[in-house]
Amino acid sequence: MSSILLVEDDQVIRKMITMRLQLHGFEVDTAVNGLQGVEKANGRLYDAILMDMHMPVMDGHEATRVLREQGYQGLIIAVTASVMSDETNKAINIGCNHFIPKPIEVTFEDQVAEFITRYKDG
Repeated sequence: MSSILLVEDDQVIRKMITMRLQLHGFEVDTAVNGLQGVEKANGRLYDAILMDMHMPVMDGHEATRVLREQGYQGLIIAVTASVMSDETNKAINIGCNHFIPKPIEVTFEDQVAEFITRYKDG
C-alpha cells in the first residue's frame, strides 16, 4: 500500500480526494497548509506528496521549495486549478516532479499510482 500526504486547504476537496484514494488502497495522511505539510513530510518519507499550490499560511510553491532545500528526495506532485503553462512550469521548477490539474478527473488515482511506480522504478 502506497502512502500519500495530501496537502490541501479546502476541506471538501481534501475529504473527497482522501476518500477516493483510500477506496483505491492508498494510505492517506493530510495537511491543511504548506507549513503543516512540511512538518509532516519531515517526519516521514511518503510515496508521494500531493501538493495544492494555492493555500494560506504557506503555499505549495514555498512548501515544495523548503522541502527540496531541506533535502527531501520524495515524489511531489502539484495538484492545482491553475493550468496555465507558466504555473505548471513554476511548479516543476521549484521541485515538483509532476502536475495534475483540478478539477481532478476519473483517472486521478491511476495517474497517482503511475507516477509513484515510475518514481520508484527510477
